[in-house]
Amino acid sequence: MGQMMKYVRWFLGLALLGVIGAAIWLWNPVPKNPSAEILSAGAAAYDAEIIRDNWGVPHIYGARDADVSFGLAYAHAEDDFETIQETVAATRGVLAHYRGADAAPTDYIVSLFGVWETLKRYETDVPADVRAIAESYAAGMNLYAAENPGATWPGLAPFTGQDVVAGFVFKTPFFYGLDGDLLELFGEDYQAELAMDPGPGRKAWHVRPKTMAERGSNAIAVSSQRAGDGVTRLMINSHQPLSGPVAWYEAHTVSEEGLDIMGGLFPGTPVVLHGFNRSIGWANTVSEQDLADVYLLERNPDDQMQYRLDGEWVDFEVSTAVINVKLLGPFAFKAKRQVLRSAHGPVVEAKHGTYALRYAGMGEIRQLEQYYRLNHAKDYDSFSEAMSMLALPSINYIYADRDDTIAFVHNGQYPNRIDGWDWSKVLPGDRADLIWDGYRPYAQVPKLVNPQSGLVWNSNNQPFAATDGPDNLKPGDFPESMGLQTNMTSRAMRMVELTGGNRLIDRERLLEIKFDKFYAQGSKAAKLVKEVLAMDWSDDPQMAAAAAHLAAWDLSMDETSRHAALGGLTTVREVTAKYTGVPAPTPSDAFREAVAYLETHYGRIDPEWGEINRLARGDESYPIGGGPDILRAVYPAEMRDDGTLHMTAGDTWIALVEWGPDGDVSAELINNYGSAVLDETSPHFGDQAPLFAAQKWRPALIERADVEAVATRTYRPGKASQSE
Repeated sequence: MGQMMKYVRWFLGLALLGVIGAAIWLWNPVPKNPSAEILSAGAAAYDAEIIRDNWGVPHIYGARDADVSFGLAYAHAEDDFETIQETVAATRGVLAHYRGADAAPTDYIVSLFGVWETLKRYETDVPADVRAIAESYAAGMNLYAAENPGATWPGLAPFTGQDVVAGFVFKTPFFYGLDGDLLELFGEDYQAELAMDPGPGRKAWHVRPKTMAERGSNAIAVSSQRAGDGVTRLMINSHQPLSGPVAWYEAHTVSEEGLDIMGGLFPGTPVVLHGFNRSIGWANTVSEQDLADVYLLERNPDDQMQYRLDGEWVDFEVSTAVINVKLLGPFAFKAKRQVLRSAHGPVVEAKHGTYALRYAGMGEIRQLEQYYRLNHAKDYDSFSEAMSMLALPSINYIYADRDDTIAFVHNGQYPNRIDGWDWSKVLPGDRADLIWDGYRPYAQVPKLVNPQSGLVWNSNNQPFAATDGPDNLKPGDFPESMGLQTNMTSRAMRMVELTGGNRLIDRERLLEIKFDKFYAQGSKAAKLVKEVLAMDWSDDPQMAAAAAHLAAWDLSMDETSRHAALGGLTTVREVTAKYTGVPAPTPSDAFREAVAYLETHYGRIDPEWGEINRLARGDESYPIGGGPDILRAVYPAEMRDDGTLHMTAGDTWIALVEWGPDGDVSAELINNYGSAVLDETSPHFGDQAPLFAAQKWRPALIERADVEAVATRTYRPGKASQSE
């Protein structure tokens, strides 16, 4: 018995030593933040005045642009500091230390893309005036962190100007679908569609359609002549998530150095990304050009750290990504992963092969600079000068100004690819001549300025349908190697249905178009309904009656429609499959499931669409019309247990901007929720939601006197004198 106890004690001792050793190995707490005194020290260099209007929207005034950027950071932190911090942590590649294993892929991609390797050029390649607004923005965040230590993530402060610039470096390539390429490469069943030498008789050895996430937005510009009332109009209508790191936040920034711009921006950005000033405005829509190329590499069987290029074995560049994955409390697992780069770019090691990526935006550091120049542009020439920097990898622009100039720009960093190859396929990685260098000049970027019809628009569609007149761009005028977008969304098809001819598009008509709630006749929804109605349902009386009801659907998703519920639920998964990545059921299954869902939750197949389709904020919920890939864009995340669909993306911050015959600007605006992003106790947490659901507006307050007349709070961050 004594011998047994000896072994037990010996075993427990070893186990204890193991636990202690593991604890020591996993002990990896995040460091403490600096003191409030240290964090707030930089604020003394800036002086910004923030005036919150009656909707809680910040209007920020300062002598210098840097002062305004400082104030913007502080105001945005007041409303959404948590998301700003999450953005910074993701950009630094340390998000897993706070969020756990689910965030580890994001941290790995930061290393894979060499984001912080690019930031080594911060002092040399970012101009002094751009560094000034980045660093003043960081100072605003640091001041807020100093004043709110309990809300500040440990170890994340101080924030820096490099953090701000790095956010643009990391995010911008994803707006043309680079994430789709990465997901495919990391997928278990990826099958390469190999591009072959463009000689006669050469064919790809395997074919698999390439998928890409659906991304929405609408933008329309109408000249004064087409409007018929002497007013030039711009409709800004980006579709984004209603919350999170790429949800729109509204602000108005004014400086004595020439800034006076109002618009939308994302957490962590010190400039307006799309909006308007007194002279010009622009709207952005996401484009889907083919701007990323995948190369299949041949590795040396005798040395896996080499790949073949032009008949020789070449060494990979090798580094190590260290990812701290949060466990419990101060414990974190330190994961290490090898990161390879070839002459092409970052390398993905997958079970099915080794691939290299080369993509638009790789190594680019001037994104903030271009946005900053756009914020200062005052006419089409200065707008074009800023656009010609070609620092932004993609994004369409719909432009309008007080001089009655309207334009469409299918913007992109178009690679200098050699012609003849099918660049949409996987390229052989052993040929150096296929590793393109640089981009085509801005003069070759597809653009349409002042078309005869007086109308330009984009709904995430091909650039060859941008107006309803005779001067649309033509595919034959651009080489295939540019990889221009070729698809038409339902919204684009509906725009074609709603425009054309000589009909004037005045304010009323423009609003009818923007808030149109019909699927186009050639849309996926319309085609699926035809398939369902072509089936024989006569052996099931319930389904036959449902088919008769579906046959009466006019493709409208108006909130009062009693056919939209059945039609919308039947088609929603087919319409959204492209961007959710979830395969849609067969048409017959989709129809049966829609009928069962409505009978289960509503006891009927014809409730009003607004009973199901809701905009919810806090404890409030509002009926809303529209649906996925409709001009009134309303995207639900899922069907809820109570039978409702809650909007999570689509129409968000919307602006209707007008320049009258005298050149003066006015605008009406609306946001999906309110300016207080996270504070449920704030009156501005959801005060715009009922207006948004009802398609109503609030006036833009452009003049300072108008802002002051409805001010609810005026203050200067970091200064002793504050007024409430």
